[in-house]
Amino acid sequence: MTYRENSNSIGDHELLLELSEGSKYAFDVLYNRYWKLVFNTAFKRLNDMERAQDIAQDVFVQLWIRGTASPIENLPAYLNVAARNGVFKHLEKEGRYATLPDTAAELEGTLGDADAKILHNEFLEAFDQLIESLPSQQRIIFRMRFEDDLSSQEIAERLQISPKTVRNQLGKALNKFRTSLMLIYAVVLYSQVR
Repeated sequence: MTYRENSNSIGDHELLLELSEGSKYAFDVLYNRYWKLVFNTAFKRLNDMERAQDIAQDVFVQLWIRGTASPIENLPAYLNVAARNGVFKHLEKEGRYATLPDTAAELEGTLGDADAKILHNEFLEAFDQLIESLPSQQRIIFRMRFEDDLSSQEIAERLQISPKTVRNQLGKALNKFRTSLMLIYAVVLYSQVR
């Protein structure tokens, strides 16, 4: 391509075409345009800057390697899904599992037929029942962390307790969910394979 004056005026589709021809310039523009989105997607789920950076790097390495092997219609959505999948792979390697709200959201995006939607709704209902079965403080902390997306420090400040207490209560709540998390994660993997 002959123009380089304003990279913001170049659309994703044009850049992906250049990338398929091995253009480092196109890659750099896409990297600068979307790195923050990919990093934030990973960081929001892991709350670990170093691992989120690693996942973001992996996503862009894969984009470079992939080029445009098959067309990407919506690059931000593609990168967002790639980052989430990177997080799931990372959690799986560590023997941890994705949080139930994240996994439920993943289910919502991947299930298509009527039976799957019914199953999805049943999982969400079971999830709500599990939350309601938690002791009061655990339930409040769990909802603040995973529904309001507050950090342990923010929760501690609002409830006037120590961050360590927040982490301990979250750990107890997540232990109670462990079996359900594994089951829902298995359903997500199954639905993506189909």
